[in-house]
Amino acid sequence: MFKKLCLTLCLSAFLAWAQDDDEFDDSDFESAPAAASEEGGSGAAMASDDDSDFEDAEGPSLTAAQKQDMEARKKFEEEQRQDEYANSLRRRNWLKDRLVFQVGMGSRYPFMGETGMGMGFGIGAEYITRWGLALYGSGGMLFKGDDTDFEGIELEGGYGYKVGINYYLFPKNPLHLGVSASYGTVYFDHNVEPDADGIRPIITVNGFQFDLLITYLTNEWYYLQFSVGMYYAPELAKDVPGDNPSLRYQSVTSSKIISSVVNPDGMNKTGIVFGIAIGYALPEFFPDDTEKRRRQREKERERAARR
Repeated sequence: MFKKLCLTLCLSAFLAWAQDDDEFDDSDFESAPAAASEEGGSGAAMASDDDSDFEDAEGPSLTAAQKQDMEARKKFEEEQRQDEYANSLRRRNWLKDRLVFQVGMGSRYPFMGETGMGMGFGIGAEYITRWGLALYGSGGMLFKGDDTDFEGIELEGGYGYKVGINYYLFPKNPLHLGVSASYGTVYFDHNVEPDADGIRPIITVNGFQFDLLITYLTNEWYYLQFSVGMYYAPELAKDVPGDNPSLRYQSVTSSKIISSVVNPDGMNKTGIVFGIAIGYALPEFFPDDTEKRRRQREKERERAARR
């Protein structure tokens, strides 16, 4: 009898607990849609408020000047978005199909000499293809000046040239590392013996040059480049006077070979050189449609500003 009573009480307690749990779940289920409906109602209210604000902004209460100003602002914002997109396309390759006119000093424009202290001054042009490979050429001169080692003696000026190829890296970065290989006038010095007019004649040699380049170039026009490298002049490696312009015989009757320059061993066949250049870069020669539209908008804005 006692066991039956305990079993009955346990069964009653379990049924009561199950009933309370069902009521709790039902209440939660009913509250969730209610909350969703409240959120939906508030969202709809916010949307309706935004719509009403937009209708108020576009409503007839605006004056003609205000409407015109709003249209101009919308057009400006749209053009800004289009320009940003066009600039992002330019960032994909700022080196693509660019022609650069350069003015510089040092080894690339076009030669250096006398332990690196003497610099030629010249001009050059370079065309950079879409693959980062560029062709360039330069020509320049060394100006006539006074000799700092010998009083009353002048140093003769001279001319040189250089042609070569460059290869640029990192087209998406404003600073482009590159390498260069070229041929042309790479080094100069002056004959230690002056001529009858008191001028020490210039001695220039041709050879090969290899440079490391650091170049600044974006989609804008300005261009800046630093270069450092090494030259090699095959002529200066020869031991026979006449074949090596920096060597000569001591006298007409002597077979002793001496230097024609201040350095007793003659001019160095290899050496470190450097240079610097600034330039004007033309826009991309073969722009896409987005870049064409951007340029057209720039022209329209310039015309509107002049009015």
